[in-house]
Parts: sequence; structure tokens; C-alpha cells
Amino acid sequence: MDFAPSPRAQDLGLKLDAFMQRYLLPYNAAWHRSVADGIYPPPFLDDLKALAREEGLWNLFLPGLRADEPGTRLCNLDYAPLAEAMGRLPWAPEVFNCSAPDTGNMELLHRFASPVQRKRWLAPLLGGCIRSAFAMTEPDVASSDPTNLHATVRREDGLLVLNGRKWFITGAAHRDCRLLVVMCRNHDSDDHNDIGSDSAQAQAHGRHSMVLVPLDTAGVQVVRNITVLHHHAPEGHCEILLRDVRVPADQLLGEWGQGFAMAQARLGPGRVHHCMRTVGQCELALELLTARTLERHAFGHYLSEFSNVQDWIAESRIEIDQARLLVLHAAWLLDLGSADPARLRAQIAAIKVVAARLQTRVVDRAMQAFGAMGLSPDTPLAYFWTWGRALHLMDGPDEVHLRTVARHELARSRERTGATSAWFTTPQQMQAAPRIR
Repeated sequence: MDFAPSPRAQDLGLKLDAFMQRYLLPYNAAWHRSVADGIYPPPFLDDLKALAREEGLWNLFLPGLRADEPGTRLCNLDYAPLAEAMGRLPWAPEVFNCSAPDTGNMELLHRFASPVQRKRWLAPLLGGCIRSAFAMTEPDVASSDPTNLHATVRREDGLLVLNGRKWFITGAAHRDCRLLVVMCRNHDSDDHNDIGSDSAQAQAHGRHSMVLVPLDTAGVQVVRNITVLHHHAPEGHCEILLRDVRVPADQLLGEWGQGFAMAQARLGPGRVHHCMRTVGQCELALELLTARTLERHAFGHYLSEFSNVQDWIAESRIEIDQARLLVLHAAWLLDLGSADPARLRAQIAAIKVVAARLQTRVVDRAMQAFGAMGLSPDTPLAYFWTWGRALHLMDGPDEVHLRTVARHELARSRERTGATSAWFTTPQQMQAAPRIR
């Protein structure tokens, strides 16, 4: 078990860090000013993307790329530290064509799209010519259980007809967003929701399909860009209404009824990406925290001299390193193609919980050290905390992931039934034990 990045990944990491220091950080203030002025994407972004592609820092995340597709073909373990580095500057991933939800959508298309779909959608996404969004979450149901989804798709005279409402759809307000990957319940499926038995649960997981919907299709209405804890994301976390949206039947992604399975396949690498970006933001928060405590003076001492502040620093370092190792282990298991899918699911669920808790704890400490400035937009901390709090809900709430981990442990315990009794020392066992003379 070796979590060290390969020599190639190390070289790319050095190039990425140098690129960000030389080109991105000097533009950071201009990026924020442009967004504040309502100009998004900023006009210089395309030039930065072209430069990144020229330097080979492009599509760093997809190990299954074909020889004729642009990108580096890094495995998940090698990509993880690059995602961490990009996470320190939230708008950086777009420069390298590594933005969510495009990365997950590209993986979906790469695995399940028809040749026609690949040409129409995957090629321009890989080229950075368009952006995309993934539409699953709904306002009227607990979307953490996808079997609840109300939005429907039906087949009608060679068309697919979609109806429903989606929200918190990341990226849908981006100027270059052209594609919605929409997950719907099949209109002809059984609405019975009692999925207590394994067979009923399997049936419920076969009731959904994914449809590729151009954003400009008649009946698609972007209702609003929803702020997250009063933070406005220029790329959008949008509410979208689908009213009798009609697309050709060949816009079905994969097979009819396989939407749930495809969604699960999409989540593994995407959660590694999310979690490593979180680790990067927490590293930056810790750097800001330590620098602040070394320069800030109160009550006759520097903040760094107070024992409780030293505890904050030490606990943050320990928690960041623990989280990083857990995420790297998940990336390693993904690359192995684990023969134990249940274990891999539990590991992916675990890193999602750990990352969200990490970010809200570490960033909160840094904000406390900065005082009022930590609440302002003068540092990235307030945004990092907002994103961390949202992470407790995005891609499923913590409680769902904890249940996944618990169920895996309980299943393992059932397999060991009786084996744990050897660890007990009861009076009866002591009485029956041989005496040592």
C-alpha cells in the first residue's frame, strides 16, 4: 500500500503549483471584481485555459481517456494531490477543465454514451468548449433517497418527455452550460415505495433513467440561482423547471432503467475530487491560522502563545493528515477496482463525512483567530466555511453515509457470528479453563 504519487504525477504537481502561483493568484482579485461586476466568466479565463492546455495541465482526472482524447490519464491516486492543490483557489479547476460537475458528467459519457452522444457532448466537454450540469436533487422530496424522485420521463412516439422540478443544480447558470444530465423516474414504473425487502429494493433501483437534455430545449426553464448561506455562486446552484420537455429517444444515456446504477458509478471518483479539494482548502486555512497567530498580539502575548490556540493548530494538523490519508486510501481502492464493492462504497461514504466535518472544524478555528476579518470577504475563510457546511448535505447528507458505513460493519459482524466469543472471559469459561501447575 503506497500512497506516494508517481514521478509523472509529482512533475505535474510541481507544474500545477507553479502555474497557479504565476498566473492564477495574480488574477484572483480581478476574478472576484469581475464576478462582483456581473461579468462571468471573466474575459481572461479563456486565455488561462488555453495556456493550461498548452502546458499539458488539462483533463487531469480521467484515467480511461482514449489515445485520441485530450488529457493526462492520471489514476485516481495520482490525481488526488492535484485536486488538493486546485482546491485552494475555488475557481482554479475550470482553468484546467477539472470542474465539477463536468468531471462526473464526462466520466458518465465516457462510460455509457453512444458514439453519437460522445461526438455531440463528450468531445466538446473534453475540449473545454462547453460546460454541463447534473440534475437530480428535487425540492419536494428527500433526494438523499433517489427512489423518491418525482420528476418523470416517458417514451412517446420516438421521443422522451420529461416533467418535474430540480434544484441546487450546480453549473446551470454558467454562460457556457449547454447540457443537462437529468435523472428521472420512469413514468411506467411502479410507484409502490415499500422497499423493505431486497427484491423490492432492487426493483426500486431499476425505475430511473438518465436523459441528455440541451439546456436550450423548449420547456426547460432556469427559475433562479439559489444562494447558499447567502453566498452567490456565479456558475449557479439553480432551480430548474422541466415542463413537457421533449428530446429524441436517442438522448437516453445508457439503458432504460439503469439511471440509479450509473449515478452510483459516477459518485466514487467525484467524491474523491470533492474531498481532496476540501483538504486543500483546510491546508490553506491552517496556513492562514498559523500566520495570523504569529503576528496578532492581545493581552500582552501573541495569539500563538495561548495554549488553546496551540491546541487548535495541533488538532487541525492531525485532522487534516488523517482525512488526507483516508481519501488517498479510497482513491487507491478505486484504482485497484476493489473486488469488494461494499467495502469501497463504505470507504467512499466515510470520506464524504470526514471531509465535511474537517472543513467546518478547521475553517471555524481559523475564522475565530481572524476575528471579524474572518467573517468578511477579505479572506477566503467565510467562503470555505460556507462550502464546508454545504458539504454536510451535498451528494447526500452525512446521516446517509454514516448508515452506509454502519451497514457494512454490521454485515461484516454477521459473517463473523460466534467468532467474537473467544474474546470474552466469563466465570464459566474461567471455571472450564485448564489450571496451570
